[in-house]
Amino acid sequence: MSNDISIFTGQTGVATGNRQSALAQKLAVSSSGSNRRIQANINGTFRKMVNGEQVGNAIRGEFNGVVVGMLTDVSRIFYKEKFDPNKEATLPNCWSNNGDKPEPNAGDPQHSSCVNCPKNVKGSGENGGKACRYQRRVAVILEGDDSGTVYQFNIPAKSLFGKGTGNVHPFESYVKFLVNNNMSPDLVVTNISFDSNAETMELVFSPVREISDAEYELVLAAQERPETDMYTKLTAAQTDGVVKTPALAKPAPAITRSEEPEEDEVEGVDEPVKRQKKKEAPAVASEEDPLASIINDWGGDDA
Repeated sequence: MSNDISIFTGQTGVATGNRQSALAQKLAVSSSGSNRRIQANINGTFRKMVNGEQVGNAIRGEFNGVVVGMLTDVSRIFYKEKFDPNKEATLPNCWSNNGDKPEPNAGDPQHSSCVNCPKNVKGSGENGGKACRYQRRVAVILEGDDSGTVYQFNIPAKSLFGKGTGNVHPFESYVKFLVNNNMSPDLVVTNISFDSNAETMELVFSPVREISDAEYELVLAAQERPETDMYTKLTAAQTDGVVKTPALAKPAPAITRSEEPEEDEVEGVDEPVKRQKKKEAPAVASEEDPLASIINDWGGDDA
């Protein structure tokens, strides 16, 4: 007698092998154990997370993978309060997948347009930075994993921008580097590592090799899975199954950031700047100092 247990009580025919369908794949994604991500930590380790719980041991320093999915534009995410690992996680107050406007399901949108949002200017956040941060969410598969399991990987702002050296780059520069060499992130094995020369937690990316024929088949299969596209859009909180929304009443309780903690604002990116009001110049310049009005105009506007 077979040891297989059937879920059917009236089965009369024999199934002809494993069957797949779009509905089955969508349901599999929403089932327990299917929300997966790789988390970068400020202690220099990477952890596999499944539904918000760590699986296996953390690995230190670096790992190799293939980027199988990403959006064309950089995303944005906003929390009103600092990250606090000791408090219950909530969804962000506001976020934008394509960096242009809040998502419809954002519970506390800050403006109808990201470019004009007051949280998207220098000085709106701590230490003179922006309150709303840039972020990349990509879908990756791990080198050596023949199952082709897809994970979300969140790339914080300070690991996105800047110039690379040789073939080691921040992520946006890395993608351009590959494209300029007639390659693509889904056609190479990428080394993702912590920058040992950085004073804060920053990641760098470098190509290891072209993917093999077998890996190419895994990439194509991964790109057909619904979670691959989903992971490029959902926040880490959503990936972990967090559904609690920030309280909107005033005064609001502390909002807990569920993403990995990020450092100060990224430098070297052209962004809107919150300017101070100009000092009012005298109505009439002194006859003894004909340049007074011009000097007043210059001195009142901080560059």
